[in-house]
Amino acid sequence: MVSSDQRRRQLARKKFERQQQRRQEARRKARRRNAVIAAGLAVVVAAGGAAYLSVGLADGGSRDDASQRTDPAPAESESGAPEPKMAIDAGATYRMSMDTSQGAVAFTMDAAKTPRTVNSFKYLADKGFFDGTTCHRLTTEGIFVLQCGDPQGDGTGGPGYTIPDENLTALGKPAADGKVTYPAGTVAMANTGQPDSGGSQFFLVYKDTKLPPSYTPFGTIDEAGLSVVKAVGAAGVAGGAGDGAPAKSVSVKKAAVSKG
Repeated sequence: MVSSDQRRRQLARKKFERQQQRRQEARRKARRRNAVIAAGLAVVVAAGGAAYLSVGLADGGSRDDASQRTDPAPAESESGAPEPKMAIDAGATYRMSMDTSQGAVAFTMDAAKTPRTVNSFKYLADKGFFDGTTCHRLTTEGIFVLQCGDPQGDGTGGPGYTIPDENLTALGKPAADGKVTYPAGTVAMANTGQPDSGGSQFFLVYKDTKLPPSYTPFGTIDEAGLSVVKAVGAAGVAGGAGDGAPAKSVSVKKAAVSKG
């Protein structure tokens, strides 16, 4: 006969096992999601050795939630927070300044062309959302970008809401391969590969890069900042791969958005 203490221990053990199973399933979902995303991020065409690398990454839950997680949050775990209300001058230009561990990086944003993107970035910067984050991903083959803006630091984080794509025709008509050139110095939104799925992650283009016109181009890096990003690109990826954490670690100490 099982005593009440033994029964409690059995129930506690089963509860623990269920929790472990849920965590393992969350990890499996995250790996599957990242594998699907990676197919868009790094599709190597064997014939001719050409490589196509996209930049869509999942934006997960809010920063407050993310800071408490022990496992990467599945993409479907977004908090569902609303997009911030418009609070900028939609006819003005804005400047985002980042004090990073590798130097100052600043870029201008045209609110007339990308009002909701600029509004979101000002809202997040004013909240200190980007402070203490890392630029977690560098690509040096096929595409040439440094990706930032993830509070998780692993490609799964976001603000808990999404913003619509904007300005997608700015870079001209796609070529026969369906791609346009994102010039060096461009700042554009990362996304999950689905329309209107941008969050807080963005990428800094340090060398002309061909991509589908699916990523909102919303900023232009200043000359000094582009030199910083180029130096990070020149140092390569940790471990020698063409896509991964930069060998020169880039952390954002402070980010601010100002008008003009």
